[in-house]
Amino acid sequence: MKKIFIPLLAGALSFGVSFPLQAHDVNTAFAKAPPQEPYKAVSSLVKLPDFIPGIGQLFVDPSTLPAGPFLAYDRDGQLVSTIYMIPIKDFAPEKSFSDLKVPFGKVDHTDIMYNAGHPGVEVPHVHIVLWHISADQESRVAK
Repeated sequence: MKKIFIPLLAGALSFGVSFPLQAHDVNTAFAKAPPQEPYKAVSSLVKLPDFIPGIGQLFVDPSTLPAGPFLAYDRDGQLVSTIYMIPIKDFAPEKSFSDLKVPFGKVDHTDIMYNAGHPGVEVPHVHIVLWHISADQESRVAK
């Protein structure tokens, strides 16, 4: 995946796309995999592996597709990030993304990456990865 930094986000924001992120109080329903209903393992919904190196094991509420949030867990079942997958076509002046939720904990840092498409979100899109762990701990999902 190719990381896209501030220019894409700044461009999107200049077109009226907003990303106010709402951190919730610690909610133990999301702290360990699997999260409670209505979340389902992405690998049970589309043809993807149970664990994706660099991302982890993904869960999503199917009613929120394609954007998510997707909850990503390490191999020990600990939540490491919340991911939104926003189709490029949705970055338009008339489109707004308001009240994006962070279902668990605080955000340590954020990565924004372009993806040409994959099962589940076949169109070109942007991954907005809200990491709940520090950058030096990202290795927990590297392999």
